[in-house]
Amino acid sequence: MTTQEIISKLWNLCNVLRDDGITYHQYVTELTYILFLKMAKETETENKIPEGYRWNDLTNKSGVELKKFYKELLNFLGENATGRIREIYQGASTNIDEPKNLEKIIIAINALDWYSAREEGLGNLYEGLLEKNANEKKSGAGQYFTPRPLIDVIVKLMKPQPGELCNDPACGTFGFMIAAAQYVRNNTDDFFNLPPDLYKFEIERAFTGCELVHDTHRLALMNEMLHGLEGKIILGDTLSNVGKSMKNFDVVLSNPPFGTKKGGERASRNDFTFSTSNKQLNFLQHIYRSLKADGKARAAVVLPDNVLFADGEGEKIRVDLMDKCNLHTILRLPTGIFYAQGVKTNVLFFTRGTTDKGNTSEVWFYDLRTNMPSFGKTSQLAEKTFDNFVKAYEAEDRHAVDDYRFNVFARAEIAEKNNSLDLGLIRDDSAVDFDELPDPIESAEEIIFQLQSAVELMESVAAELKSLENRND
Repeated sequence: MTTQEIISKLWNLCNVLRDDGITYHQYVTELTYILFLKMAKETETENKIPEGYRWNDLTNKSGVELKKFYKELLNFLGENATGRIREIYQGASTNIDEPKNLEKIIIAINALDWYSAREEGLGNLYEGLLEKNANEKKSGAGQYFTPRPLIDVIVKLMKPQPGELCNDPACGTFGFMIAAAQYVRNNTDDFFNLPPDLYKFEIERAFTGCELVHDTHRLALMNEMLHGLEGKIILGDTLSNVGKSMKNFDVVLSNPPFGTKKGGERASRNDFTFSTSNKQLNFLQHIYRSLKADGKARAAVVLPDNVLFADGEGEKIRVDLMDKCNLHTILRLPTGIFYAQGVKTNVLFFTRGTTDKGNTSEVWFYDLRTNMPSFGKTSQLAEKTFDNFVKAYEAEDRHAVDDYRFNVFARAEIAEKNNSLDLGLIRDDSAVDFDELPDPIESAEEIIFQLQSAVELMESVAAELKSLENRND
């Protein structure tokens, strides 16, 4: 049985819970509690779970007794376990009311082909479930799940290296950091080519994040653990004073949540230079301030269009970004790649300078939006979608790139446009260009002239026919 087949079986178990009114997101969270115990058994790491609260203890019970024990298990592990186990189960509760439904899920999970799952990677299995949840519009999970092809392309372009501190201040289910770790693994024989101290660093400290939503934080912890990582994932709000300690990173990769703070209040950070209720602008402030000022620390962040043109504090933040960093590339993303239809997004790529002024001299824009399909279930986003962008991005001489989607604006040109970065979009072939339409008055006069000529021609033909008719008589 393949990983995808196992994922489908696990996902279809959600149908069992419909009568209990369980949402897709609640289901994935519930699966996390149960899968953790089963995966600990499969990976022979049950010694970290207190005796009496392991997988076999769960499978040995049924009916009302099972439901009662399951609730007791969640509460016990959340309060009395230690380390990562306690983090995952802290505050956990079940939404499953019907004991038979709980029993069905446990029996079905126990019967799966776990040998194949281990061979293909338990982390891949769990990420597959998270992706299923994100692709299900009713779950609303797409707001924190960035499409895998986009993540992989960004990571390959940012090239995280062994020994670098990587962070995602709005980490969702930890997808960016998992991909960054995988990139380093692929280039170091799964970290085994590294010296012992650097190997330990990669496992324990290199990849970190912060997540505000408790249930999503659990998913991130589980995802990280199944990928063999132990970096700190903070449960908290990066835009509060919790975020002040998140700094001196070499690489930041993120897709912050869209929208404004609840009630329109400002971020509660007291170290932000510019005060705004716009979440994305605040995350952007945090990200470029969190990078090491060494001329090498770099970031790639997914942001909606409004960040590119918002005035007031928005303009000041963009100016500060271009002063402190080399904002070298902006990718205008296609529409339809996130669950909310119509959301227009971009990826900003920038490198922190060693000084606080004059680091951006020009900004390159790649338009992957105009004259492109709107991606979704019928038109799937794939890594190859980004092939031409990657070639342009990595070109030694960008000015020599022959790609009509790739355009550059000097810093002075941007300043003349009130520091708006809403630039670089090419001609939309589906739109009507009114400059090229014929003048309506001239067109009307031409039509009248043509009609008059036609009438005269018809009159002439009629007269000729009349003449022929008279001659025949």
